[in-house]
Amino acid sequence: MRLLIAEDTPSDRLILANLIKRLDHEVILAVDGKEAVELFIEHRPDIVLLDVMMPHKNGTEVAREIRQIVGEDLVPIIFLTSLNEASDLAECLEAGGDDFLSKPYNKVIIKAKIMAFSRMRRLHKEIQNQREHLLQEQKAAKGIFDKIAHYGVLNSPNIRYLISPKAIFNGDVVLAARHPNGDLLVLLGDFTGHGLPAAIGALPLAEVFHGMVSKGFALEDVLREVNSKLKSILPVGVFCCATAAHLGFRNRSIEVWAGGLPDGVIYNTRSREIKKVVSQHLPLGILSANQFKYQPSFFEMDDDDVVYLWSDGIIETVNPQEEMFGFDRLLPILANSDSPDNVFDEILHQVKVFAGEGVAQSDDHTLLAVRMQDAPSLALEHSLLAKPKVAHRGLADCVMSCELGVESLKLFDPVPLVTHLVFQITGLKPYINTLNTILAELYSNALEHGLLHLDSSLKNSPQGFAKYYSLRHERLNSLEEGNIRFNIQHRPTEQGGKLILQVTDSGDGFDFSQRRQQSSSDNPHLMNYHGRGIRLIETLCQRLEFIGSGNSVIVEFDWKWL
Repeated sequence: MRLLIAEDTPSDRLILANLIKRLDHEVILAVDGKEAVELFIEHRPDIVLLDVMMPHKNGTEVAREIRQIVGEDLVPIIFLTSLNEASDLAECLEAGGDDFLSKPYNKVIIKAKIMAFSRMRRLHKEIQNQREHLLQEQKAAKGIFDKIAHYGVLNSPNIRYLISPKAIFNGDVVLAARHPNGDLLVLLGDFTGHGLPAAIGALPLAEVFHGMVSKGFALEDVLREVNSKLKSILPVGVFCCATAAHLGFRNRSIEVWAGGLPDGVIYNTRSREIKKVVSQHLPLGILSANQFKYQPSFFEMDDDDVVYLWSDGIIETVNPQEEMFGFDRLLPILANSDSPDNVFDEILHQVKVFAGEGVAQSDDHTLLAVRMQDAPSLALEHSLLAKPKVAHRGLADCVMSCELGVESLKLFDPVPLVTHLVFQITGLKPYINTLNTILAELYSNALEHGLLHLDSSLKNSPQGFAKYYSLRHERLNSLEEGNIRFNIQHRPTEQGGKLILQVTDSGDGFDFSQRRQQSSSDNPHLMNYHGRGIRLIETLCQRLEFIGSGNSVIVEFDWKWL
């Protein structure tokens, strides 16, 4: 081993050097504190022996400098001293010393101390190597984990997020997926605990979320399945606090379910108006399927609205005075920001300033901002630009039908099922967004207007918008009779095919000719959001026709091989 001896007394320096050389160790000699630091930087010895009292720099000063130089490496520092005062000895240890060697020197003691510290250095090196190996494995696993848990449309221009973990793995998760009809579903989750155990739950959560959203399931169905999945696999005491939102770009609405996370906000960058998104449910993974409650909040959204969600790590950030940042400190940032577009960065800056410079965060920090988009054009952008590819196996000429009664209508959304049936027709799968939009609008029209007799004009105001969905829930639960029938017919053509969809409800219908006249006189700028569904279908299909009493509608969708 290589030892550095810093001793200003020549006789003591010579005696100690000879004793150590006889033990077959290399010795480097320094006559004062300044030279000791210079020689340490040059030779990087394994053990340092320092006299406490030296010219230029004393032993404690040298020890502090060496500790800064070596960082996490273990270089034992043994002080050479004849001091007996407890305060003096304590000061040496506080400066970074590991042990003492009393004068006069004893060869047996010196040998034992060198051997002991040699063992410590070997163990420390092994631990460092194992730690480095573990970190490399974790980084590799984190790369795979992120591809599984954080894929989707998080790179959309209207989404901004930050996950600042306390460790490599963390329990915070941000998910975003595009619904087949062009809408956007997002979820911010926070699993209990930290590190890898907390992160494991994000994998099944992401799998269920992305899988179901891509198939056209509603937010309620997605969360019910996620809750059941987490309940069945997570140990007792582990759950996921979450806020999930469905942004409907065509009807300018947002449906929010919040369970366990701090309250979020909907912030209007133009008016500075702030709407609170209140958490009113238990976290995911606690309740059984029968006990799970889905009672969402509905908001009408403006083009200038931004949804801000955050994890408890931001709210519970503590300053040196042991005060929490809290929700109340976020509101002034939103209200008083010089530039509304910089609110995201301002929140992160204020949290960092509040905690204090150089203070390590005590929890995972996650922030999510989702801006409303102009619709319906952007909502359907992906569907209209999709490039179909020829499929070689599947249905061609076929007729299918499906009818749902009252109990099925109360418990089941048939749109994903019917969409799946349609996609078994060869060549139609690439048109998923357009066809899902058509089916969703036809079904919504049949259920909400044909059976539940809801008035879409309620959606013209924020209060009426919430009332509309409240009435929908009440009337659907109290529905005693009625049914909705889907008829699907497909005929192949040389260029592609013709898909004919007919949706019929058992309601009284309406005078469609009068509605057609009213529709033609509507404001061309479509300032009111109700009534857009039928007009949207007309732009996507080659034919739309109401028949009978107006309780049945037929659409034709012509498609081509590309």
